[in-house]
Amino acid sequence: MVYVYAFRGTYRHPSFNEYVRKCWPIFAPLNCLLYMSTERRGKKPILDLNDFPELGIVRQNWEMIRDEALALQANNEFENTKSETNSGYYDVGFRTFFKYGWSKFYLKWYGYTHDSAKRTCPNTVALISKLPQVKGAMFTLLPPGSKLTPHSDPFACSLRYHLGLKTPNDDNCWINVDNQQYSWRDGEALLFDETYVHHVSNNTDKHRLILMLDVERPMGWIGKLVNFFYRSLMRMTIVPNDETDKRGLANTVFASVAPLLAKSKQLKQTNKPLYKTLKFVVNSILALILLGILAVLFYIPYSLLSA
Repeated sequence: MVYVYAFRGTYRHPSFNEYVRKCWPIFAPLNCLLYMSTERRGKKPILDLNDFPELGIVRQNWEMIRDEALALQANNEFENTKSETNSGYYDVGFRTFFKYGWSKFYLKWYGYTHDSAKRTCPNTVALISKLPQVKGAMFTLLPPGSKLTPHSDPFACSLRYHLGLKTPNDDNCWINVDNQQYSWRDGEALLFDETYVHHVSNNTDKHRLILMLDVERPMGWIGKLVNFFYRSLMRMTIVPNDETDKRGLANTVFASVAPLLAKSKQLKQTNKPLYKTLKFVVNSILALILLGILAVLFYIPYSLLSA
């Protein structure tokens, strides 16, 4: 945790409390095992796509992908997935982005291809299925004047790929990864390590529509072993686009407790200290549950090897 907070990369959080709130530091020890095992080509915050030629087929087909994403946007699919009446609203991984206007449409997530995506985006789904290193895929939409505050993803099991589809094509619409800034352009791609702190801003009057992929981190055998069990955890976070799709265990649980969380926000207005205490307790319980699941996942193969 100290290494990630104080030494990894160049970005520094304004306080340790900010790091704890935005980066799930309990996973830092496992993530560091993956960092140590990562191949040289995958060790920088922003990566050279020439080192990942297998992803070239995605960019080559960007116009076909764009057309299917624009059809989703025209049919209000992005708005539907973040509606509180939709099953896709209960997204334990990306839920905090909704308040900034960000929305998404899943295509694939760690072993599961969404039935809704097969129906509405058949060509993009078929293309992604040819790339076994792609573990997750979604379209994401960021509206004008919106932003995503500094954060890093909790699990280092993948790298993040962005392909510009319909963007402002403007330097005022950007992502900053560990103090390196990149502006999206139609048909151009970015690959970065999402466990470095990054933040986003769209200071234009146009939407930013991209394809976002989770690409398996290139690693040695130790990292691949750790990653195998990380991916088991990620499969629990499958989020549906609509009622035809499967839902993972973590999001099923989240959907059941969401009404209680909504009521707790009312407490924030009347008794802020109590609200913060309850929030800390709930987050701690969730962290312990996740650690428990990981412990079980790692213990089973270890016990088999020991026997």
